[in-house]
Amino acid sequence: MIYNINKAAVLGSGVMGSGIAAHLANIGIPTLLLDIAPKELTKEEEANGLTLEHPAVRNRFAQGALQKLVKQKPAPLTSKENLSLLSVGNFEDDLEKLKDVDWIIEVVVENLAIKQGLYEKIDAVRTPGTIISSNTSGISINAMAEGRSEDFQKHFLGTHFFNPPRYLKLLEVIPANTTAPEVINFMKTFGEDILGKGVVLAKDTPNFIANRIGTYGLLVTLQEMVKGGYSVGEVDSVTGPLIGRPKSATFRTLDVVGLDTFIHVAKNVYDQTTGEEQLVFTVPEFLQKMVANGWLGAKSGQGFFVKKGKEILEIDPNTLAYSPVRKLQTPSIELAKQTRGLANKVKALTYAKDRTGELLWSIFAPTLIYSAQLHGEIADDIVAIDNAMKWGFGWQQGPFEIWDAIGVKESVAKMEAEDRVIPAFVKDMLANGFDTFYSEIDGDLAYYNGTEYVKVPVNEKEINLKRYKKKHGVIKSNTGASLIDLGDGIALLEFHSQSNAIGLDIIQMINFAIDEVEANFKGLVIGNQGKNFCVGANLGMILVEAQDDNIFELDFVIKAFQDAMQKIKYSRKPVVAAPFAMTLGGGAEVCLPAAHIQATMETYMGLVEVGVGLIPGGGGNKALYQKFIKGLPNGVEVDYQNIANKVFETIAMAKVSTSGEEARVNNFLDFADGISVNPDHQIYDAKQAALALYEAGYLPPVQAKIPVVGASGYGTLLIGAQAMFESGFISEHDLKIAKKLAYVIAGGKVPYGTLVDEQYLLNLEREAFLSLVAEPLSQQRMQHMLLKGKPLRN
Repeated sequence: MIYNINKAAVLGSGVMGSGIAAHLANIGIPTLLLDIAPKELTKEEEANGLTLEHPAVRNRFAQGALQKLVKQKPAPLTSKENLSLLSVGNFEDDLEKLKDVDWIIEVVVENLAIKQGLYEKIDAVRTPGTIISSNTSGISINAMAEGRSEDFQKHFLGTHFFNPPRYLKLLEVIPANTTAPEVINFMKTFGEDILGKGVVLAKDTPNFIANRIGTYGLLVTLQEMVKGGYSVGEVDSVTGPLIGRPKSATFRTLDVVGLDTFIHVAKNVYDQTTGEEQLVFTVPEFLQKMVANGWLGAKSGQGFFVKKGKEILEIDPNTLAYSPVRKLQTPSIELAKQTRGLANKVKALTYAKDRTGELLWSIFAPTLIYSAQLHGEIADDIVAIDNAMKWGFGWQQGPFEIWDAIGVKESVAKMEAEDRVIPAFVKDMLANGFDTFYSEIDGDLAYYNGTEYVKVPVNEKEINLKRYKKKHGVIKSNTGASLIDLGDGIALLEFHSQSNAIGLDIIQMINFAIDEVEANFKGLVIGNQGKNFCVGANLGMILVEAQDDNIFELDFVIKAFQDAMQKIKYSRKPVVAAPFAMTLGGGAEVCLPAAHIQATMETYMGLVEVGVGLIPGGGGNKALYQKFIKGLPNGVEVDYQNIANKVFETIAMAKVSTSGEEARVNNFLDFADGISVNPDHQIYDAKQAALALYEAGYLPPVQAKIPVVGASGYGTLLIGAQAMFESGFISEHDLKIAKKLAYVIAGGKVPYGTLVDEQYLLNLEREAFLSLVAEPLSQQRMQHMLLKGKPLRN
């Protein structure tokens, strides 16, 4: 059978259910959101004369969930327009509609009897072949499927999303014993290619993979904190970014999750285990007291941390009193900050002979052993376990990667000296002469499967640039960028300067790349796999040159940047930009002239130079203005003033998109540009876009003159800026920047509708940029951004 999901239904409109529905809408799947029908009226409904039979009352829960989606932070929807893909109903009136959907996702309360009762009703109305899944975080998939029809059981499985569904990468797919293999394979591929998730196949065991190991690790950390006399703040100071974990570390994570939710997840494993394992899943008494007091974490405003005025306080687990947050300060922490590479840092800290080393070893040792004990029980291979922890809990290294980092032989020797029981899986690996869990075969990542190393299976759309370069080499490289042959006639220009900031090194590589591609390739992709695509030009270099009054030198650099952007635009071979995450300032300027932009769902794009006292200098003002004009119909009278106003507002307000879809709304992307839902597939998608353009007979745009609003338009733009200044919304220096920006966008003091060439606008832009660079107040803003990482309003 060929499966296809064109329409879905989500049953249960709580935070998780509505979040899953929103994610489906984000990728363009019309989704029906159902919940129970209320049993009593609200006071507002009574006042409006409504009855329990009124549709607005009967659909209240699902409709209310939709309204919350628009207000939630972080936003579950990539664009408010996606709400139009969501419809609502209730279990009593609308279950019949399930016959028209291809996928039914159940997200009701975690109660087996309630779920089974709902499945009985679904079974009576669903069309054979419809996939049904549960988003349960721990109830047995096999138990839920009992008693259902053969076709239901064949198409039933667990699909455990992590919260919030739009942002967290992990999707655990948990087959029942009766699930058809083709359904499992389809959901894995659909999860990766369409939902954009990192999919792991889990077994039907308590809490599956990520919550089983994650909860164990958190409980071990709680117990070791009490045993070692560490404070909450001390533990968080070493269990976060220092060891490759999220900033929320241990206790801020628990506050965000909710202590009541955490206890529920822990109890689920406790009830289904015995012996020493069950002991670890025993929730500490102080945590139960906190929940009894209503101190549930972020949702109640108080948990392990509480904010009093501007100060953050931490709880003392012994007294439940709050005091100022303390951080652990040891020699190993200072040493680790200077150590290069996460693996080296983790190893140095774990074996440190101080309180940091003692804490980390006491957390790592049992968690690594537990992960190895569960190998084969919760998942078939170590890759699924490692990926689940990275994608679900934000660890940079999974348990077996951590074990490799600290040294398997060395750590096992220490564990055995402490009378810890080493799982047979690990002992056999060492006995067979393998001393790492991961290795390489023909340049590809391989893992130990219990008898030998085998290659890690990879989706063909996933291109790992670090591994690809290691295997295939580079065409040319300097400190800022590398040119790589991606195969099939497509080259890739990868930025790798610090923060991917644009300097002369990257500009030189752009020029080289275009020349090389025009001579020997079909097209070029500009992309990378850093933390962000590019956060702008090298601000430090600009500030140093400005403070030294080297305006001539800066003029040369900005002119070179502008010329490189024009070279991208008029390349004879298609150039595809692949922006993701922060794509700001110069990063956006690199994308705007490209023949095609292949963004990701999480692309935060904007021209933000006003925040550092400048305006875009690499052609961004002109390029965004042209992006607005592009595609306007011929022979129709156009209000260029309206376009100029919008461009001015976008740049002056430093608007940054909150998604790839919003970047389209803000005109950084046009209707033909693409958005990759799975960020791991972006380079592949960009490569395919470049090939498609080439095969379609790509020709560069024809140079044409640009209509501008001129002097009258400049005056119109200034009226708004002046009003904001007089109202106290912007400072005098903001007004000066706004005037420079308005002059550039208006095209100077020429008559309205004058056609000017691109170089004329670029010259205006460069002159304005250089005049602002010389301003002491702008230099203060640049310095503040470099030191504090946030804008200064002076």
